[in-house]
Amino acid sequence: MIREYIYAYSAVSPQTGDCFSFISPLCNTDAMNSFLNQLSAYYSNNRIVMLLDKAGWHISKTLASPENIKLMHLTPYSPELNPVEILWREIRNKHFKNKIFQTLDEVEDTLATELAAYHNDKEAVQNLSRGFHYFNRIDGGYNILINSLYKFMNVVADGVNKLQLFFH
Repeated sequence: MIREYIYAYSAVSPQTGDCFSFISPLCNTDAMNSFLNQLSAYYSNNRIVMLLDKAGWHISKTLASPENIKLMHLTPYSPELNPVEILWREIRNKHFKNKIFQTLDEVEDTLATELAAYHNDKEAVQNLSRGFHYFNRIDGGYNILINSLYKFMNVVADGVNKLQLFFH
């Protein structure tokens, strides 16, 4: 048996249902930089605040955040605060659990198909995020966060550069 690996980088935006993903043979700072550059280009008219954990490639000194992306880190050891973890759980449970793939290409094809399905189904992404009360609260907790970020980034709410919150 030979163990081979591929890695998926994804960012989800619970408020809009956006899901952006990137598959790489590597899990390092260079791959993270490629992911951020592609995300930045895809959402070039947006300013993005990305909340992420403190994995080594998320805090590396060589990580280069594009101009329209601001990185902010979640509290250590708190995957329950990150909706993208639900995406991983869903994909693993529905499409990889108890399956043997003959080739790494089969794994990558399955992963790409499922990530594309979420990319094309905003409602499914929003449904995955429903349990994250800190931005879905009726009392406007999410709006308070966004308004603070707008002020922080000097973004005009109705301007060309709209603000989008992603989790990675």
